[in-house]
Amino acid sequence: MRKLTFLLRPSWLILAVIVAAFAYLCFTVLAPWQLGKNTSTEHRNQLIADSVQADPVDVVSVLDGDPAAHTEWRKVTASGAYVPESTVLVRLRHLDGAPGYAVLDAFRLDDGRTLLVDRGLVAAVDGTRPPAIAAPPTGPQRLEARVRASEGVVADKPPSTQDGYRQVYTVDTAQESLVLGTPLTPIPTGTDKGGYLQLAEGQPGAFTPSPLPQLDAGPYLSYGLQWLAFGIMAPLGLGYFVVAELRARRRDRAEASTHADVTATPTAESDTPAAPTTEARLADRYGRNR
Repeated sequence: MRKLTFLLRPSWLILAVIVAAFAYLCFTVLAPWQLGKNTSTEHRNQLIADSVQADPVDVVSVLDGDPAAHTEWRKVTASGAYVPESTVLVRLRHLDGAPGYAVLDAFRLDDGRTLLVDRGLVAAVDGTRPPAIAAPPTGPQRLEARVRASEGVVADKPPSTQDGYRQVYTVDTAQESLVLGTPLTPIPTGTDKGGYLQLAEGQPGAFTPSPLPQLDAGPYLSYGLQWLAFGIMAPLGLGYFVVAELRARRRDRAEASTHADVTATPTAESDTPAAPTTEARLADRYGRNR
């Protein structure tokens, strides 16, 4: 155990804490975060793929159905009429890679409930201001659309009125209800975000529809596996450095021991008595003769 006392030095303790914290984050935060995004993306892609093949259902059945059911991307039909003077623009959208706006309007169903409808995208004029927005058709309409979940709101970007239009930064049923001063019924989506309708191409009052997301899982699975690998490699790397330090210390001790043995052992020259010189022999003989 005395060989491992160097691990109690501050530098090694700090390194061990950093490695342990990094591995903990990899296994409990980073990897689950990416793997969770992969799971949610796969679930979304499956819902979209299923909706492409499914026939549309009446939106009333969704409104009156199970509020916990996952209904986003489901194709629905809605019968009613657009609410006059209910246009709201969503800023910071893009159309064909250029700045644009999403156009929202309220749609009152035959049963009296009012839904938020995303009519699609329009290009900005000179990239900075909205064009003249055509009002939706009047009178009874039958729409085909997809259910979408609200995007939420941006706290530091409140609604405003610019260029003659009410403008917001996100599509959110609750916020648009306040902007319009009209109660909007959120469509259940199985989440805590009330849904709205996104018009399909060619529908009454529709502009360029927002494209569907790409149906691929993305890099989230590989990222999650990479974080798991990093979480395993970090402690192994620390173990490697500990073993390397032990080997270096063992080698230093061996070299120090060899050097000490060489210094303590007398040489052959120092063990053999020196031969007497000629002067010493003469002095010795002269002393005996006297």
